[in-house]
Order: sequence, then C-alpha cells, then structure tokens
Amino acid sequence: MTTRPEAKFRAGPVCATIWNNVGQTREGLPTEYKTVSFERSYKDKAGAWQTTSSLRLNDLPRAQVVLGKAYEYIVLQNKSGEAQEEAIAA
Repeated sequence: MTTRPEAKFRAGPVCATIWNNVGQTREGLPTEYKTVSFERSYKDKAGAWQTTSSLRLNDLPRAQVVLGKAYEYIVLQNKSGEAQEEAIAA
C-alpha cells in the first residue's frame, strides 16, 4: 500500500511534503502526527531528474517559503493549538 502525501508545497525546484503518520505514545495509546520531507529537484548530466536534500545559496529563500507554508498548514490543522505528540514508542 502506497501512502499519499497530505499536502505539498513547491517553489521552483524546492518542495516540502507533509505526511500523516500513525503510531503509539509511550503509554501505548494510538496517536497521529505529521512529518515533513524536504527536497530539491535537479537534472543530472544525462538529463534525468534527480532529488537531493542539499541546497544551493539561491535555494535558501525558496526553502524558507515552502517550510513556512508547511509549518502554517500543520499549525492551522491542529485545532487545539498545542504541539503535536512526537514521542513514538520504538
């Protein structure tokens, strides 16, 4: 089963993707939390599209925009305004 992203924010080659995850708290209770993956797309010497998590100087403003949008999305989705529980039992 392939998991689909909940949301994606792109500015040029830079992209932040939000994923919804299900896990357990340390107490064993079910919990949901979101994670954000981040990547930059580029073409290699053969012309094939690749991705990397490394940024160039000109990518930094775009990264700031997409990460800000991802943060805003997650905060606005959290109705209580409290931080998400991120402690997941291994």
